[in-house]
Amino acid sequence: MLTAILFDLDGTLVNTDPLHYRVWKEVLKDYGLEIDQKFYDSRISGGLNPLVIKDILPELSETENYQLAEYKEARFRELASELKPVAGWERILAWTEEFNLKRALVTNAPPKNVELMLSVLGLTEAFNPVVVASNAGVSKPDPALYRMALNLLDIAPEQGLVFEDSPAGIRSAVGAGILTIGIASTHNPQALLAAGAFNVVPDFTDEQVWNLLRGS
Repeated sequence: MLTAILFDLDGTLVNTDPLHYRVWKEVLKDYGLEIDQKFYDSRISGGLNPLVIKDILPELSETENYQLAEYKEARFRELASELKPVAGWERILAWTEEFNLKRALVTNAPPKNVELMLSVLGLTEAFNPVVVASNAGVSKPDPALYRMALNLLDIAPEQGLVFEDSPAGIRSAVGAGILTIGIASTHNPQALLAAGAFNVVPDFTDEQVWNLLRGS
């Protein structure tokens, strides 16, 4: 029996990837890097900033890595007021309230970004728990992040349903034993299916989502 729905944030509740791409493109120019969408999708999207920066700018010191990550996210937050929720989110929020389902947020996003985006979207009180990778000491694709959420919700994996937009997030949720639906807002649907998604939809308005929820 379904008792909780667990959501990713970036790309799942709000399509932040275009803004992240724009900001990464801007800040990496200062380091002589001109990136395109393919580079962003394969080397940056869904990753943790320290690991991303270490991969693409290995010459930076730990302090320089941290400073770049902080600057990039500060710039993202300056522009975050233009973000909008993924289509159909209001409907699924109302549905969880009607059927008294628990809601959790599980994200790799930096804590300041999480706080700001939830505020911009009017969702500050919408989730309990909110599991943030940098606070938890583990990140997607490690299944431990979703296992932590299950423990906080006090539910078994089969009692939950996850919505995720990235292969890393899907591997994390599926690795924790939770049925996972891919939201194809930022990644190719085939990549999400290959990562283990049960199904892939463009957003929360897709009738496949509601057929699954009504049958749960």
